Amino acid sequence: MSSTEEDINPYELIGVGLEATEGEIKTAYRQRSLKVHPDRNRGNPDAARKFHELNQAYELLLDPLRRMALDAKLRLKEARKTRFATFDAKRKGLVSELEEREQAFKKAKLEKEEKQKETWRENERIMEEGRILREEREKELLRREMEAEERERKKREAERTEFEPPALGTLDTTIRLKYPLSSQPALTTASSICSLLSSFGAVDSDDIVISLKPAPPKKAKRGIALVPFKQVGDAFGAVCASGREGMGLKDVEVSWAEGKEPELIVWLKKIGKLGSAKPRSPTPASSATGDKSTKPTKDDDSAYSSFPSTFPDLSTPLSQTTTSSVAGLDYESITLMRLRQAERERLEREILEQEAQES
Repeated sequence: MSSTEEDINPYELIGVGLEATEGEIKTAYRQRSLKVHPDRNRGNPDAARKFHELNQAYELLLDPLRRMALDAKLRLKEARKTRFATFDAKRKGLVSELEEREQAFKKAKLEKEEKQKETWRENERIMEEGRILREEREKELLRREMEAEERERKKREAERTEFEPPALGTLDTTIRLKYPLSSQPALTTASSICSLLSSFGAVDSDDIVISLKPAPPKKAKRGIALVPFKQVGDAFGAVCASGREGMGLKDVEVSWAEGKEPELIVWLKKIGKLGSAKPRSPTPASSATGDKSTKPTKDDDSAYSSFPSTFPDLSTPLSQTTTSSVAGLDYESITLMRLRQAERERLEREILEQEAQES
């Protein structure tokens, strides 16, 4: 009953004084309870609360120890009230001022503590933001270092691979000839084609594939041939001389069998290893193609490009061919692959399919 002890005087609630006996308290309680009982005050919403407070006051006054503590508190309060009433106005003012100072001191102390807490929270926030910024900066520096290392690695790899020769393809030494039979009537056999191209280098005559297309209406009959050279440089020279009358290739279109330059040619051009050189003098057999010239003109010198002398001659027996002259290029394997009959059949099939599409 802390609220009754602090706010309500049990003696006043029951209606007795401090010197009342236990019998007087009981009598006063019965009289008072009859008045505030909830059954007699049905329309009063505070009736139950008042009756409860009356019971608590009654129980407190009947407890000797609790009543003794209550009496001491009431007497002390009354004595303090009496003593304060005797103070003059000046002393009352001093006491009030002292109390105000104490309240102001407590308030200032609380404000200082709150300010210190706010400062501490702000410092923590700044430290946390600094930590986050530091971590982000470290991550950014690490990312930049990794990107720089990756760029450097790619640069080194590009510089390394730039000077590494690519592997030869199966058709890198094979060229395609297209010519009208009206101007080149002799190019119907492998031997005639070998004679025509002998000025460029050795040719695998056994693997030459020739297709003679029938003459469509109002169009000249023409031939198509796939000619494998033994050296890539010789094939490149023939492609460069496409259509040149001075080399006996009048009306003869020379191109790569795959329709594009081999990767090896592209690589040699990139590193500057393809320089102009005078071609071999054509043999008299070239006159069989209908071209009476036996030597290239001065203007035809630029039609050829020389390969490095380190390229092996594939015309030599396979047992004598080595791959040590050019690192990374297996010329023995390329020669064997080119000699396979399956490759020849595939080339023949491609020619037939192309003829079917064109017709």
